[in-house]
Amino acid sequence: MLIDNHNRKINYVRLAVTDRCNLRCTYCMPAEGINFVHKSKLLSLEELTTLCEILVAQGIDKIRLTGGEPFVRKDLMVLLRNLSKLEGLKDISITTNATLIGPYIDELKTLGIKNINVSLDAVDKDTFKAITRRDNFDVVYNNVMRLIEEGFNVRLNCIALEGQNTQEILPMIQLTKKYDIGVRFLEEMPFNGGSKAFKTILWDYKYILEHIKSEHLDYYKIESEKTSTSVNYKIPGYKGNFGVIPSFSRTFCGTCNRLRISATGDIITCLYGKPVMNLLEIMRGNAVKENVEEAIVNAIGNRAKTGFEAQEKYKGVFDNSMTSIGG
Repeated sequence: MLIDNHNRKINYVRLAVTDRCNLRCTYCMPAEGINFVHKSKLLSLEELTTLCEILVAQGIDKIRLTGGEPFVRKDLMVLLRNLSKLEGLKDISITTNATLIGPYIDELKTLGIKNINVSLDAVDKDTFKAITRRDNFDVVYNNVMRLIEEGFNVRLNCIALEGQNTQEILPMIQLTKKYDIGVRFLEEMPFNGGSKAFKTILWDYKYILEHIKSEHLDYYKIESEKTSTSVNYKIPGYKGNFGVIPSFSRTFCGTCNRLRISATGDIITCLYGKPVMNLLEIMRGNAVKENVEEAIVNAIGNRAKTGFEAQEKYKGVFDNSMTSIGG
């Protein structure tokens, strides 16, 4: 079992498998993209599998694969097949933009992978195109509908972007009337590759909830897991639910149970801090198991208590793009 220096149990790893993405969302990176790393500097399929085996042996029972866009990686399904065989791993989840997932839905179901988070910031085609700088809405929406029909646990993650898509909040909630899904509204964060800087936001979680209340006075709070980053609600008569994630306000730090590992092997103990060490050379050296275990234990033994503390310690953290740190 992994316990950090604030007595928080760490049992969840967000593992990025690539820094590449086929969209160019305005809040994530500049239109021209970022300098993606060379393939040789990414953890290989074998290294990712070995790393996951070590992590599960240390007590990690949930792994979420992220990117970039994870399905850009050609050998992703091989990794998922390997992970599905790991005893002790209770939950394999994926965060995706759903542009490329279509051909793999049947096998994902066969492998028992049920939890799919889809980054979807609009249900209006033109708004989607403006935010992503790509014309992929129909593909994404059709894949989302198929995931729902196939019985996946689907959550849609929508970032509230002032001046871009806040008019989409109420229409997205309407999806929960017909479908048993979760829609999560996130506060905007400045992990955008330096394309925008800000210190405050208008559309924080309180403002989002007030906006929703303008049409749905009767929504009520539902119970969430202690370690959940979202505060969740339900509207009477609706099949699904909605939630808000205070990703800028950071009200959830006290129960944080997660660790991030980037596609290049960076260990990130807090989203708002810099990497604390890198595993790439360790994974390519001797005594891999022992040295990785030691690195993980050392990393979580020196975590910041809150995201604000981490940000204060590591100046310039927001110069990064979200695609390079694993979401």
